[in-house]
Amino acid sequence: MKKLYFGLILLFTLSVYGQETQNSAKPGDEASFKIYPNPVINDIVYITTAQNADKQIVIYDVFGEVVLRDQIKSKSLDISRLVAGVYLLQVTENKKTMNRKLVVK
Repeated sequence: MKKLYFGLILLFTLSVYGQETQNSAKPGDEASFKIYPNPVINDIVYITTAQNADKQIVIYDVFGEVVLRDQIKSKSLDISRLVAGVYLLQVTENKKTMNRKLVVK
């Protein structure tokens, strides 16, 4: 029975690992993607990328619920509506999506 469970977990892990996400950022894009300050103390977070084009921003809480959805043309994002906690920040720019952990104090 243990071998069966091990085999199923291994098969599931390999099938998930083998799938490649579409429209994800390339490794070079990830290096130029910056969020500061992190952890955030005030109500503004700055998001910079190599192209600094228009960005679609989605912020998720730890339960996976969308808590903020915005589109920015500059580098600054107002997060005054967020309470202190840990969030997932998803930035989409020119059909490329990048994710980072965001800590709000």
